[in-house]
Order: sequence, then structure tokens, then C-alpha cells
Amino acid sequence: MWWLKNKLLVFFLLLNFGIVLSASAQREIDPEVEFNLKDRIYYGGSLGLQLGTVTLIDLSPLAGMMLSSKFSTGLGATYQYYQDNRFQGSEGSSFGGRVFGRYNVLPNIFAYTEVESINWNAYKYAQDKFQRTWTEAFFVGVGYFAPFGARGGANFTFLYNLRHSNLGSYYSEPYLIRVGFVF
Repeated sequence: MWWLKNKLLVFFLLLNFGIVLSASAQREIDPEVEFNLKDRIYYGGSLGLQLGTVTLIDLSPLAGMMLSSKFSTGLGATYQYYQDNRFQGSEGSSFGGRVFGRYNVLPNIFAYTEVESINWNAYKYAQDKFQRTWTEAFFVGVGYFAPFGARGGANFTFLYNLRHSNLGSYYSEPYLIRVGFVF
């Protein structure tokens, strides 16, 4: 019976992927038309929630502006609350911001770069204690935009942190997968 469920799941995923591929791109900007700020600005972000032994609440809004039909840039913020019941003292919050650039290579495929700075409670091995610190990340990657509605859609972004360090980075791995929404 499990094989039937898996086949149905694969069928619906392929059907959904086919529908998404036939949809139009995020937004069309005509360079001949007068600059209209309202049509070029977009908002979005991501929300995350994990409950259990490890609790994580993530709020990451963003705002961007399309500078041309293919290139956009913007700002984002991040706030995360975390609690890990497996370790003493591993509860707190992180916050920070980011600046990003996005170039649409194909209608639904984009190249992405981001500089992010996060303030978090890092464990300092030399002092054997937790200490607030700022950590910077420089992400490069690619993404897929799945449009829905006139202006909105979902972004699936695969990123790699060029400044990753096993001892000092906020993220435990150099790669990051992000799913977010824009409208």
C-alpha cells in the first residue's frame, strides 16, 4: 500500500511542477513605460516554526525593488527564538539583517547573492561560556520562483555561504535551503 501512496505523491508533484513551469514570471517591467514605484516594489519573507526538544521560531520579512525586468535588490530582517532542551544554556534569540541581489536568468530561474549579519549567543570555547557576537555570511546561489496570482509567488532558493567557518558561523553547514513568499 505504501508504494501506491508514493506513486500518487510523485504524480501530484510532477503535475504541480508542470503547472508551475507553464506559469508566467514574477512581474513584467516595460522599460519604455514611466517608472512606477508601486509596481516595482515587492514584499515577502518567511516564517518558521519548530516545536519539540528543539524549539525554533523564525520571522524573516523582506522588501525589494525591481530595478529592471531582470534585476532586483532589497533588504531583509531576521528574528529567531530558539531553545534546545538537550543542552543547558542553549536558549535565546538571534537577530540581524541582510542585503540581497537577484538576477532572473530565465523567467522562473534566478541567480541570487546576499550579505547577512546575525547577532547571536555563540559559545566561546576559550572562555567556556556563551557570548553575544555578530557573524557575517556571504551567500551565493540559485533559486526557482513559482508564481501564483497576479504578483505573488514562492521562492525556493539554494545558497552557499562563502564565509562559512566550522567554529564561528551562525549556520552549522555552508549550504542553506530557503523557502519564502513574495507578494
